[in-house]
Amino acid sequence: MKALLQRVTRASVSVAGEVVGRIGRGLVVFVGVASGDTEKDAQYLAQKTVSLRIFSDEEGRFNLSALDIKGELLVVSQFTLLADTRKGRRPSFIEAAPPVQAEEIFERFVEQARATGLRVETGRFQQYMQVEIYNDGPVTILLDSREKF
Repeated sequence: MKALLQRVTRASVSVAGEVVGRIGRGLVVFVGVASGDTEKDAQYLAQKTVSLRIFSDEEGRFNLSALDIKGELLVVSQFTLLADTRKGRRPSFIEAAPPVQAEEIFERFVEQARATGLRVETGRFQQYMQVEIYNDGPVTILLDSREKF
């Protein structure tokens, strides 16, 4: 399971011209679920996401987490994070989980994030979405549940 975090001042996600999720200061989290991922992967990545110290303190150092600043999360499913580009010019998505499994694990991630008390908005699973991001920094971090150690 992979999560791409972008620190933002604000962000929104739209489907068919309708805004379905909007946040202020916090993180946009693109989530890709791989075949074989479990609820443990979702739990690990959700906790890592909200606890990662990537917000600046008064001295400009990365010492604060989304929990510390009471940030908001906009979580968007994105199977393209599982793209394999090693061969040819067209990415392969064979490592991505089938949609039914992916949606279940994605929802576990969202539940775990909400359980922290942070405000969590989402896009719509398996829909064409447009995401508007005001990247702060820019700060972009890739997390992978299979690279825990």
